[in-house]
Amino acid sequence: MPTVEISRKDLEKLVGRKASSMEGLEEWLMWVKGEIDDVDGDTIKVDVKDTNRPDLWSVEGMAREIRGHLKIEGGLPHYTVGEALTEVFVDKKLKDIRPVIGCAIVKNVKFDDESIRQLMQLQEKIHHTFGRKREYVAIGVSNFDKIKPPIFYKAVKPDELKFPPLGFEEEMTPAEILEKHPKGQEYGHLVEMFKRYPIIVDSKKEVISMPPIINSNTIGRIDENTRNVFIDVTGLREEDVFTALNVMVTVLADRGGEIYGVVVHDVNGKKLVLPDLTPKSVEVESEKIRRILGIEISDHEIVELLKDARYDAEVVKDGVIVAKYLPTRNDILHWRDVAEDVAISFGYNDILPAELAVSTHGELSRRELLSDKIRELMLGYELQEVMTFTLTNKEVLFTKMNRKEEDVVEIANPVSSSWTTIRNTILPCLMEFLARNKHVEYPQRIFEVGDVVEIDEKAETATRTKRHLAIAIASSTASFTEIKEIVESFAKQLGLKFEYEEEKDGAFIEGRCARIMLGNKKIGVMGEINPAVLNNWELEMPVAAAEIELEEIMKHL
Repeated sequence: MPTVEISRKDLEKLVGRKASSMEGLEEWLMWVKGEIDDVDGDTIKVDVKDTNRPDLWSVEGMAREIRGHLKIEGGLPHYTVGEALTEVFVDKKLKDIRPVIGCAIVKNVKFDDESIRQLMQLQEKIHHTFGRKREYVAIGVSNFDKIKPPIFYKAVKPDELKFPPLGFEEEMTPAEILEKHPKGQEYGHLVEMFKRYPIIVDSKKEVISMPPIINSNTIGRIDENTRNVFIDVTGLREEDVFTALNVMVTVLADRGGEIYGVVVHDVNGKKLVLPDLTPKSVEVESEKIRRILGIEISDHEIVELLKDARYDAEVVKDGVIVAKYLPTRNDILHWRDVAEDVAISFGYNDILPAELAVSTHGELSRRELLSDKIRELMLGYELQEVMTFTLTNKEVLFTKMNRKEEDVVEIANPVSSSWTTIRNTILPCLMEFLARNKHVEYPQRIFEVGDVVEIDEKAETATRTKRHLAIAIASSTASFTEIKEIVESFAKQLGLKFEYEEEKDGAFIEGRCARIMLGNKKIGVMGEINPAVLNNWELEMPVAAAEIELEEIMKHL
């Protein structure tokens, strides 16, 4: 969780009110999911318990939220974006390097030591957490008065030009920056594999920044005398880049700055006017909010609580509320996210616990009973149970398994490129397990009974969780016959009869792969793993494997 250092005096100044006591300050911070971690005079370390709200990772964002709950202000904060003052042209060569850029200009900012410190801290918090150590988002803040428009986002050769990076007087090539500058050494891995590096320059070819590494020491340095700033945010996805841009400009606007637009001609030739601070909206049913929170509040009360949480909300028809919120937030994915903000405004401590209305006892579901029975059977076949992660990535699921990519549930803001999707099959995870345990004695006979998640547009969450059994045997004698014997014995023990049909699956050797059928429905696949897949996982032993869906089996028991 981000830990943000703030000045109490600065917070109270931005809120427009003094906290009555340290306890009162703690109550303020509860509204922004913050807890005081340490106090040193005027300096307070706040542990923000939300990795999806970069708009709360600065004193300005905290103050904005707190003003709503203190009813100093209500509803959606309004920001005006003035006319576009310059254009940015994006080099098409950046398409496969770092294609997305968002820019804005903020004028008449009155910087002091504290506001600069907060801006730099927010920049780094976004880099490290939301931006995944600058891979998804990197931010540059430069002195606009030193820039000669228009601006160009280019792809240059490693030795094509020279400029002094921030903190250095010596001019260096991009390649030298990666080698010599501390930030180049830390983040160079994000660009060093490319033949060209991203650079932002003005019309006089003066370097503004080298994203995602470092600003220039001339244009890219701001101090207390800086009044007009140019903000550039680069990354891989528009949603991430534009959200970070919106967070940065609203923070400066809260300090008295005036936001102006920039026309960006993107990598595809599309013309964008940024920043776009048009409010987003979500429709929620008030009865669902009442039910999930367990409190009796009217539609009007829900609207007022949402205004405290800095939404513009109104009842558009009986039982339906439309809530508008700033595009500094990309965490509103479901009506439950809105319900959470209602709960925070209402006060968790004011939600009284209710007595259990019925007397009942717990018991295992049919799914769990079947899963336990299957685990016992697998152990009887001298297989060892393993438990792998449900989070994985597309390379594991598809590329290394020699399978065509399918739609899977993806993580909007993954903490790592290794954990970007939720698995829709277990077998790739077992292959990864075998690859990580090549030092262990063979044969290796493993299984897992676990959950997978599939896309289902008809479900409330557009996903459906299913239980699967996966088996993998790695040995010099692993074969189709061996895995088929286990599958057939498994079916017999459950009182079922499987049928088998030839299957073509890139993960398996053609002609040694079969689909498993139950009641004219495919419930799984088994066979010998394709040598190409073994090579992808750097496995030298043959592997025989199977994966079976358990939901359909339960229908026949």
